[in-house]
Amino acid sequence: MDYYNLLTTCAFIHLLVSIPYAYSNYVENKAGQFFSSGHTNNWAVLVCTSRFWFNYRHVANTLSVYRSVKRLGIPDSHIVLMLADDMACNYRNPKPATVFSHKNMELNVYGDDVEVDYRGYEVTVENFLRVLTGRLPPSTPRSKRLLSDDRSNILIYLTGHGGNGFLKFQDSEEISNMELADAFEQMWQKRRYNELLFIIDTCQGASMYERFYSPNLMALASSQVGEDSLSHQPDLAIGVHLMDKYTFYLLEFLEEVHPASQANMNDLFKVCPQSQCVSTPGHRTDLFQRNPGSVLITDFFGSVRKVEITKDTINLTSSLKPLIQRSGSGDMQIESLTYVDQLPVAEIIHQLTPDQFLVCSRRWTEQSVRVSPSVYVQPCEKPPYVDSSPSHAPLCCGG
Repeated sequence: MDYYNLLTTCAFIHLLVSIPYAYSNYVENKAGQFFSSGHTNNWAVLVCTSRFWFNYRHVANTLSVYRSVKRLGIPDSHIVLMLADDMACNYRNPKPATVFSHKNMELNVYGDDVEVDYRGYEVTVENFLRVLTGRLPPSTPRSKRLLSDDRSNILIYLTGHGGNGFLKFQDSEEISNMELADAFEQMWQKRRYNELLFIIDTCQGASMYERFYSPNLMALASSQVGEDSLSHQPDLAIGVHLMDKYTFYLLEFLEEVHPASQANMNDLFKVCPQSQCVSTPGHRTDLFQRNPGSVLITDFFGSVRKVEITKDTINLTSSLKPLIQRSGSGDMQIESLTYVDQLPVAEIIHQLTPDQFLVCSRRWTEQSVRVSPSVYVQPCEKPPYVDSSPSHAPLCCGG
């Protein structure tokens, strides 16, 4: 019986010792994963390339992604939002100043805090490429610039109408997959990104990343070459489709992601299978150095929250040292620092007569010219008595 008790005691002690050790290893592994990406800031470039009312869904696509990245922590200062048309103020919109992404008008993605950086005819192929490469005129405000560096992770989202190897801008011009690939190479050569995630929701979207050749680049598309990317959620009250299928299910996935989420890119690749999208989503990872399974969703869709993990014990108790002043004889004189009692200056001034106020002001001016740091000068030797009765209490406005 004693032997059994001894074994039980040893097992219990072993359990008490091993649990903190195992938890410590768990924390270190998570910390290593947290710092493995090596980036210090996140940016997003979100582009809707379509005009006209019947392309309402493309604006809703872009605003929905904008809403998600802001919710996960990327500020407007790190988002470049480009909308080729203003659906919120379109005269056909039965609900002015709104853009809905769900049927029955359940979710307004326009909101009160949308900051559109490029609007209407500003959304061109030239301006888009200039934003990516940083070749903007000196007069361009900071809000319209992509101020990234070699420690930046960048999310680039495009939606609109496209074909095999091109994406249309405003139904008047096109950007080819080669032009886009060369722009990304310029960004890499100019050290404008650390890692880049490219997402496109358009017909034959996979053709847009076939020519990519720059490192640290991952791409996703809503459809393969020869396939159409389909719309989703027709709304009879508004009269158009509200979103595209791929972006709808992408946003449904992102709604489950929070800033501390451990969801990774492999989870994102499973979004909208062919049974839901009808088209076949594709992705390309051969240019990306890290394993997609180790890349968190928040590495691109969220803000960077860097912390320093240490095992050292840090005493946070404040130890204020006394002020040491050197006297004229060379001896060390120790004087404690104290706060001077604050006078109710405003009430004193209102109780002074004009003559008393002038005398105090003149005396203060004369004595404050040459004042030692250790000398406290009062404007008056005997400040008048201040009554603390309720009649001297401050007044409140708006009653």
